Amino acid sequence: MRVIIAEDSVLLRSGMAKLLEDEGMEIVAAVGDADELTAALDKHGDVDLCLVDIRMPPTYSEEGMHAAIDIRRDYPGVAVLLLSQHVVGRYAAELLGGGATRVGYLLKDRVADIDEFMVTVRRVADGGTAIDPEVVAQLLSRTDHSALDLLSPREGEVLAAMAEGLNNAGIAARLVITERAVEKHIRAIFTKLDLGHDDHDHRRVRAVLRYLRGCGDDTAS
Repeated sequence: MRVIIAEDSVLLRSGMAKLLEDEGMEIVAAVGDADELTAALDKHGDVDLCLVDIRMPPTYSEEGMHAAIDIRRDYPGVAVLLLSQHVVGRYAAELLGGGATRVGYLLKDRVADIDEFMVTVRRVADGGTAIDPEVVAQLLSRTDHSALDLLSPREGEVLAAMAEGLNNAGIAARLVITERAVEKHIRAIFTKLDLGHDDHDHRRVRAVLRYLRGCGDDTAS
């Protein structure tokens, strides 16, 4: 796997590079701001994954988010995993806009758990999604949209697990229920959120996007 790291903290950037190299990955560029990330992609547009800090120079506001959106548009085959210091709900929703493959949003604290971090990196690089469990938990507590209020507590748990990127088997294991029960809950979620008759995977993405958009605006970090 070939990776670009965009992180302004030299210590964290070096640490992630060493960790990924120890796992057999190739770091083709390790940069400190969005402009350098753009230049690296111009040179290495065939990379598998970009790890991108949300807040980078020069303004330390939304540079990483804008860069991630540009990557999704200009390099659709490149996976993007955003890193943030705090829960910023609207960024997760924007990142999933237009589809939810090869994207993720992880709190930086998770990097310290090497096994969990590597699972997330590989999941996103392999074409999946990964939303930090803490992000999901906080968004669930903030959500007040009437359609989401129609969901039962169990359906809310299933939708939260979907937002984390778990498949039906993973949800079943997490909630200690059968996969058939998971399928039943997902059908109910689709119905209550009035997601129509699109293909199953597309409705799944739309359900997660509706869920993530249930939070208010925050300030990035």
